[in-house]
Amino acid sequence: MNRTKNGMDMCTGPLLFKILLFSIPIMLSGMLQLLYNAVDVAVVGRFVGNTALAAVGSTSTLINLVVNLFIGLSVGASVLVSQYCGAGDDENVSEVVHTAVGISFILGITATIVGIGFAKPILRTMGTPVEVLQSAVIYIRIFFIGITASMLFNYGSSVLRAVGDTKRPLLYLSISGVVNVLLNFVFVVGLHMGVAGSAIATVIAQILSAILILRCLMRSNGCLHLSLRGIRIEKEKMILMLKIGIPASLQAAIFSISNLLIQSSVNSFGKITMAGNTAASNIDGIIYIADNSFYHASLAFTGQNFGAKKYNRIGRVMGICMLLTTITGLILGGLTILFGKTLLGIYAPGDIGVIHSGMVRLNILAMTYFLCGMMDVTVGTLRGMGASMVPMLVSIVGICGFRIAWIYTFFAWHRTFEQLFYSYPISWLLTFSIQLLCYFYLKKRLILPDTKSGEDCGCAVGDG
Repeated sequence: MNRTKNGMDMCTGPLLFKILLFSIPIMLSGMLQLLYNAVDVAVVGRFVGNTALAAVGSTSTLINLVVNLFIGLSVGASVLVSQYCGAGDDENVSEVVHTAVGISFILGITATIVGIGFAKPILRTMGTPVEVLQSAVIYIRIFFIGITASMLFNYGSSVLRAVGDTKRPLLYLSISGVVNVLLNFVFVVGLHMGVAGSAIATVIAQILSAILILRCLMRSNGCLHLSLRGIRIEKEKMILMLKIGIPASLQAAIFSISNLLIQSSVNSFGKITMAGNTAASNIDGIIYIADNSFYHASLAFTGQNFGAKKYNRIGRVMGICMLLTTITGLILGGLTILFGKTLLGIYAPGDIGVIHSGMVRLNILAMTYFLCGMMDVTVGTLRGMGASMVPMLVSIVGICGFRIAWIYTFFAWHRTFEQLFYSYPISWLLTFSIQLLCYFYLKKRLILPDTKSGEDCGCAVGDG
């Protein structure tokens, strides 16, 4: 196959070093993005006030719902590119690239309409306090103006990741993130534009990142080359993308719906608790982002080796990713607990109530996030093998169903902030256990029938 100079051969050679080389830029990208978002939130909290901080925080779950609904579809593009890449099929890779960009335009415009049109009624339904509602509506409506650019960046990044190029998305995110931070100070601190200024800065940064990723694809050689005139929806590729992407998209959306219920429960404790939860979610999000990089690694490496019929490497990929996500999660979790109060103080200096509420969340989630990472690695492996429906159904029941049941039982019986967040680690462990069983079952159905007689499939976790 005609690989780009920034790509990676995932089908030969030692895995540990390559997985780290692949994952670290994704990890840094996610951390930078979270850091830039944290700066947004911190600037608003410091220079506008707790009401504005609570307003921005109340929109995050709704934004994630819409964004994850559409970004989940990019998983389909990533899996197809990685499998075609492993099989050396340049023509099909090119068709997927052009179809993915076309779909991202359509989905981005759709998301803008949904976000602007339904922001206020949904925020009301979530129980957003009256004193923060108007600011929250302003922020979210401006944010969704730039959602098409965000879609383009995420789809473009997923294509590059599928061939092993994780460095250039990191570079583009770094550039746009610095612009976002600088514009936040200009609009919020200098021009006193409040939450509107923060949202405008985000939109400008999103547009910049989209321009950079499109420019990258247009200048790429070989199968990744993007021609604006060649953008079209190939029916066959779209169906394949949707077959893999829709379950991933629905899973992400339903995750967000369960988080909407969590956010609604958080809102019932008042704006101080809302502000503390907003700050803490930005901090513990670093752990999630770091662990989630190994999900992307398991997805891409599994996809390429599955396409190349190197089945003996798939189980080793999953085992290595699980080990790395566990080590990373425990180290970052410990650091988060150790420096939690100091970090929370950045968002709300001297506000004991906000810091206390934030530490409640961190004390429960920080050291257990590795369970979420292990769950995600298993999901990435299954999707890389082309099985997307099973992890969706398991996750809906294990994560969403369990959390909803928890809210209406244990949380209803003992209504405390702590009780609300105990549902997270329990649901992660439950879902991971079921996903792992599904992996062992599905590998026999998806791989063994395609393996020549006498050839060792070798897909068990950690095998050699």
